[in-house]
Amino acid sequence: MVTVKMLKPYYIKADDNYVRVILAYQYFAVFINNKVYQFVPIESKEIRINRRTKKVENLGARFAFQKGKDIIYMAMSELISLPDFLVQLHSIADPYYLNKEIKSEPNYESEAIIDELEQLNMKRLIDKALDNRDYEAFQSLVKLL
Repeated sequence: MVTVKMLKPYYIKADDNYVRVILAYQYFAVFINNKVYQFVPIESKEIRINRRTKKVENLGARFAFQKGKDIIYMAMSELISLPDFLVQLHSIADPYYLNKEIKSEPNYESEAIIDELEQLNMKRLIDKALDNRDYEAFQSLVKLL
């Protein structure tokens, strides 16, 4: 039975496509058969996550864990099968993910154009009411200006 005891990044590096969680000694530990094994950066020391899909990309990476002279290697594909590993990893990387919702600031220029078009439309409706000699429509439209 393998569970994650601790997962803390040494540092996090984000670029346009990936979040890279860099690991170091004493920042990553797992329980394997009720014994604590510490991460050692012998082979891989980075977890690469796609910022858009939120999926771990380097599935072939192998991580080494040591207890005394005993070293156990685990592939990333084994680690991501552990629910507690994924939960901790995504909580670390969450601030760096790209949101699909793009929050746009109000565009004041387009709002001004829309207001101007609405005013021109009101004036055309007033002209139409005058052409049709519709006094009631004329009075209600003038109040809206």
